[in-house]
Parts: sequence; C-alpha cells; structure tokens
Amino acid sequence: MRSDETKIELFGINSTRHVWKRRNAAYDPKNTISNVKHGGGNIMLWRCFSAKGTGQLHRIKGTMDGTMYCQILGENLLPSLKMGCGWLFQHDNDPKHTAKATKEWLKKKHIKVLVWPSQSPDFNPIEYLWRELKVPVAKHQPRNLNELKRIRKEEWDKIPPEMCAKLVANYKKHLTYVIANKGFATKY
Repeated sequence: MRSDETKIELFGINSTRHVWKRRNAAYDPKNTISNVKHGGGNIMLWRCFSAKGTGQLHRIKGTMDGTMYCQILGENLLPSLKMGCGWLFQHDNDPKHTAKATKEWLKKKHIKVLVWPSQSPDFNPIEYLWRELKVPVAKHQPRNLNELKRIRKEEWDKIPPEMCAKLVANYKKHLTYVIANKGFATKY
C-alpha cells in the first residue's frame, strides 16, 4: 500500500509547459497560458493505492501534522485495504510521516512500514497516479473549488485497478534501473 499527498490547482496543472513557436511569436496568445494571481485556489489531497486499486480520498484542510496524519490514516487507510496479509505500507520521510505519534499509531495498528532512506528521491509510484488525476481534471477546466472537488473525485474513481496493478508489478524493475544507474536519471 502506497500513500502520498498532493496539491491540485484550480486553474491548470502546477508544472512547466513547453510550446513550439515561430521566431518572434513568444507573446502570441496561442503560445501563452493565462493565469490567475495566486492560482485562484487549490485543494490538498491524501490518497493511497495498492495492486488492487485506488483507496479512499481525503481532502486535507489546514496544515497537516502527525496527529492529523494519524487521523487520516485511521479514517482512510484502514478502510482502503483490499489486500490480505503480508503487505507493507510506503510513505516518504515527510516529518508528519516520521513523527513519534505516527510511528506509535502504525505500531499499535500492526502496520509494517517500508524502510525509506532519508533524502532519497521520490520513487513512490503514486506519483504516476497523481498525474493520471491532474491531467483530466485540468482538461475539465473547473471554474471554482466546488467543481474542482467534484471533478477530482470523479476522475480518481475512473483510474482502473489494472493500472495500479501494473505500477506495483513494474516497481521492482524501476528500482533495479535506479540502482544500476547509481541513482542517476532513468527512463522511468
């Protein structure tokens, strides 16, 4: 089971975009992207997934700390489990994930956590699923936060379990490439 948090912007995907243009056409309207000062709003999300499919969605309100993270796990991780015995939980080394309260909660619930080295690259395959969510949400062009909330849930629910299974199945190969390349960039 893997989990992570992300932010979804109301107006578009918060990433760099590139366009091919003719010389002296940089400011042509078809080569520019409109924006709204301060982004127009966003929502923070926590989600998890396993080889069996996506888990429950949780909107994060406010600043998350270890206590809030434990509450999110209790309300969303446990009900999302669709696996049998012998599974591991993966999250990164964010301070709220490594907080004493979080470690105690996970131990109390008998949840084994995948050991993750500090300052490591983000190899959590959930990053691919975040992209599968953000691109279609941006295409809908929600006009307000209520539309954004509704659309992101609809789009997350459309992610097929087969995609999740493929991400989990390819994870070992992905890590093998990273190790072989001594931590440098790979085709993944």
